[in-house]
Amino acid sequence: MVFAHDVEVGLQAAVDLANTAQDPDSLTTPDDLADFYSRFSYSGRHDRTDEELAEIRGLRGRLDALLRADRDEAVVLVNEMLAEAQAVPQLVRHGDFDWHVHAVPAEAPLSTRILVETAMAMIDVIRIDEMSRLGVCADDDCDGIVLDLSRNRSRRFCSVTCGNRNAVAAYRARQSSS
Repeated sequence: MVFAHDVEVGLQAAVDLANTAQDPDSLTTPDDLADFYSRFSYSGRHDRTDEELAEIRGLRGRLDALLRADRDEAVVLVNEMLAEAQAVPQLVRHGDFDWHVHAVPAEAPLSTRILVETAMAMIDVIRIDEMSRLGVCADDDCDGIVLDLSRNRSRRFCSVTCGNRNAVAAYRARQSSS
């Protein structure tokens, strides 16, 4: 394992959220947000309203910029995010998760918690100089973000869909040249 579990989940959630802005947009209803909340085991306040959905959708650009930034740019963005939220790291335990770090209270808006949890996860990425774990999808028709947590750093596509599309294209190219 490269990162602690909470860091990996925070990074995966941030990448997933940023990639929902790809065409077609996959975060359009409060139910879509509820699925995201559940899939990534968020805890605390979740209003399930159109306003909350709009706030979360509004984060996607900031998360995308952070996840595509170089190391020095990422430091600036992380520090801004943490200062904006007046983050105070503290150890918490909830659900199936043992002690891990949260930096804003559970009552804070979900958009604030997502932003801060992403910033906290990025601290570890920056500190151990693992920015190369983040990249852009190798599919020529996709601009999605890839989080490569594999041991051999072999992940190239942001989703199974992009990977399958490229595998089929490569297969067809081999078949036509035979």
